[in-house]
Amino acid sequence: MRSHHRRQHGPKSLAIGIAATACAAPLLLAACAPTSPLPASDTDATLGAYHEQEVDWAGCEDTATNAADAELFANPALECASVEVPIDYDEPDGERAHIALLRLPATGESEGSLLINPGGPGGSGTDFVAMTLPLWQASPVAERFDIVGFDPRGIGASTPAIDCYTDEEYDAGTAPGFGVVYDITSAEQATELADRCAEGSGGAANLVNAGSKSVVQDMDIIREVLGDEKLTYLGYSYGTQLGAMYATTYPEKVRAVVLDGAIAPDLTAWEMRVSQSASFQARFNDLATLCAESPDCVLGADPAAANDRLHEIVRPLVETPPTIDGREVSVWDVYLGITGGLYSEASWPAIISALTALETGDADEMLTLRDTFFSRTADGAYGLDFDTNIAVRCMDWPRLTPEETTALATKIGEVAPMFDIDVFTSGSYHSECEAWPAPPTGDDPWLADVDGIPETLVVSVTGDPATPHEGGIALAEALGGSLLTVDGKQHGAYLLGGSECVNDAVNEYLLDLESPPADARCSL
Repeated sequence: MRSHHRRQHGPKSLAIGIAATACAAPLLLAACAPTSPLPASDTDATLGAYHEQEVDWAGCEDTATNAADAELFANPALECASVEVPIDYDEPDGERAHIALLRLPATGESEGSLLINPGGPGGSGTDFVAMTLPLWQASPVAERFDIVGFDPRGIGASTPAIDCYTDEEYDAGTAPGFGVVYDITSAEQATELADRCAEGSGGAANLVNAGSKSVVQDMDIIREVLGDEKLTYLGYSYGTQLGAMYATTYPEKVRAVVLDGAIAPDLTAWEMRVSQSASFQARFNDLATLCAESPDCVLGADPAAANDRLHEIVRPLVETPPTIDGREVSVWDVYLGITGGLYSEASWPAIISALTALETGDADEMLTLRDTFFSRTADGAYGLDFDTNIAVRCMDWPRLTPEETTALATKIGEVAPMFDIDVFTSGSYHSECEAWPAPPTGDDPWLADVDGIPETLVVSVTGDPATPHEGGIALAEALGGSLLTVDGKQHGAYLLGGSECVNDAVNEYLLDLESPPADARCSL
């Protein structure tokens, strides 16, 4: 059932989810590093064959899975390879997965690798490094370190892929919609989702081993085969969860860990989703204030009334969704487009313009925002972001009952009234994970205070809509590391925000292990 041209998102995935994925949709960030470490010492002895494999770096033409990536990966500065890992770490002699790697070799004498995860769950590290290549080529870090992006299991060029719905089904709107929760209103729909994911992903084993604990163990194999005694790592958004989990699981194998757009370690998955939704609401309030400066603001002159104006614009789509090139634009699509645009203040004018057009019946701009959130390319190819996100979350987060899922939707409507229309908050909902073939393996909350790990660096933007700043403060405290506070309104700062202050501070830490002072502060 794998569709041919499913494409991953790029830098926006920082979390996106990126931007698609974040969690005004439960996408983008949430959590699962165990309070008690993974049994690394027990498993290391059984993984000798994996640790001893050699990486065969070559051109990237065989790594690209679609035409867009083929063009992106064609740069001769890039090299690609794959690493084998066990699908099930309890059965290391069983079936294997192949984890795709892409690197920019150091321009000088290499001191090791900088391993990168851009977020999600669902973000492709190979795409991310390729798309941000000019930034890395101008960075002093790339003089001394190989820059290595990896596609976590199920994602991008890694195989087997997690693939639940075809491109055509996403275009037709037959895949479950997402607003504040997934549009799943019966046990039968939840079962269909799980069955479709198993069918398209090579079987249930790939679904039940998709959780973050498995990814962290994959990262340690990658570190070993790259020849690095200790890990140097950069994670954005959900990638901060992976980095923190690795540091607590393998503290003796950590050199440097940068966590940009951090997930709160002290919140349950429920609390995180509510907190994130409130943060998106705060950014929508800021957008409404910006819009009100214009006399013809589509949200009106009073920012306090912007939620009601948004409902007036969107509510007609419940009964009569507009159609563009045969594709209906639903309420779910509109809110995904808005949410994706809120990730960066630079995208707010596009949201305002799209809402202005939508009020007149023209949904083209809003559909473009929605497609960007979904990582849909011009030729109709989707990324695997949402499919993989579901698989990871179903193995990481506690399983909610229908009553709990419905209560969560109601609570999100309370803290984020931009979403509080009947289609989202007055139904009875079932969890997308209700029929998943195995119970979750993550802990909730996902991290306690940890001793004995090297100095880490958390980068946190004060107005981050996807990973609220309070979570960055809490993660730095929990890890006993440093915090770099960044004034701004976007998700992700290092390299992506154009701030020399941020870039210099992170570079100094990555290169020389010099952390910024306790009161360090930058701006975007």
